Amino acid sequence: MILRSFLIATVSALTLSACAVGPDFAPPTSPSAASGPLLSVKEGVTTSAPADAEWWRLYKDPVLDGLVADALAANTDVRVAAARIARARAALREVRGDRLPSTDLSAGATYGRVSESQTLPGADREGWQVDGGLTVGYEVDLFGRVSRGVEAARGDLAAAQADADAVRVTVAAETARAYADAASAAERLGVARHIVDLLDKSVALTARRAEVGLTTKLDTARVAALRDQRRADIPAIAAERDAALFRLATLTGRAPADLPPIAAERQTTLRLDQPIPVGDGAALLARRPDVAAAERRLAAATARIGVATADLYPRISLGGSIGQTSTGLGDLFGGGPLRWLLGPLISWSFPNQETVRARIDGAEADSQAALAEFDGTVLGALEETETALSTYAHLLDRRTALQSARDQAETAVRITRAQQREGAIDGLEALDAERTFAEAQASLALADARIADAQVDLFRALGGRWSQG
Repeated sequence: MILRSFLIATVSALTLSACAVGPDFAPPTSPSAASGPLLSVKEGVTTSAPADAEWWRLYKDPVLDGLVADALAANTDVRVAAARIARARAALREVRGDRLPSTDLSAGATYGRVSESQTLPGADREGWQVDGGLTVGYEVDLFGRVSRGVEAARGDLAAAQADADAVRVTVAAETARAYADAASAAERLGVARHIVDLLDKSVALTARRAEVGLTTKLDTARVAALRDQRRADIPAIAAERDAALFRLATLTGRAPADLPPIAAERQTTLRLDQPIPVGDGAALLARRPDVAAAERRLAAATARIGVATADLYPRISLGGSIGQTSTGLGDLFGGGPLRWLLGPLISWSFPNQETVRARIDGAEADSQAALAEFDGTVLGALEETETALSTYAHLLDRRTALQSARDQAETAVRITRAQQREGAIDGLEALDAERTFAEAQASLALADARIADAQVDLFRALGGRWSQG
């Protein structure tokens, strides 16, 4: 009868345990304007087609594809993020363990002597005493303390997974940036050397004209000074290229000496031959891992309000134990008398609940902070993306103007060189034309490098989600 009553009470308690106190999480709403088209989408530059998670493949460069794959597999920040996922998953398993009964198996043996007055006539006063028992306990989650804890741990795990996605976005973007920087530096080196070669020819031409009295040594010195200024740019650009390659090695989990030579072979800036697909605001917020992480942290903070609120109510545990004590190991479970206990245990911090209510207020404040962080993350994502779109479009406009200026300067320098050979102009006019052409070429090469950098900024702002690890 006792056991039957205990089982009935257990079933009744488990039925009631479906009630969980505290607020249920509801996904926060983003500003209605955020779900519409992005403001800075420009025809011919970007499109509203869905963005591609593996955006680096748009460059159609197998070397870049391989380097990004290496980085996503071996980058140290990615490894740290994976470890944090494992830690969050372990924490979830730990909290889930509270749903299971706890067990405690104990055994002990002692040898001793008792007083004569405590011993039956003829019985040994000295000997072994062996004790063994099993205790089982189970917390009835009557008010959802355990279930809310599991809910919070799930939110933490999902946030860690989204954080890992954010790290992957950053690593992919920085790998592409380092590769692009190395390639654009190589192209700028080529331009700088070409300019120096042209100025070498101008120096030689001006020197020959000075020898026959058609110009002065001052003109020769001016052209030589311009050449030497451009030559001085070469070591600085070479240093930028080396730094980009060293950064690329670190991003791919390698020492600089281990970077494969093919990573340094590209001599031209990364360029796209198509508009960049960017999607719309709703797709952007769905793709951004930082937005997903902020939402999951809000869910975890909301669940922790329930964990704190559950402490306002009694905590009920059901338990039982069984055991036996004997005078020898052979008699421990030999059919002698057993001891057993069954019953509930109730603990309740009542009536002084000020500490509990303070924890509830703290949890609610944490939830409000998490909501504010979510809203800030959404607004920041929109700002970052719109800024990247606008910057990229304006840099393309700037490049068009620089290309026109470079073409005009090239035409002008051809004319002045011909006029200088014929003696129609002096060395100063030729020098100005050479200087203008050199500046235009260098500016155009630098503009191409900035465009590649802006493309990476845009792809990074668009985010990307990977399958959860």
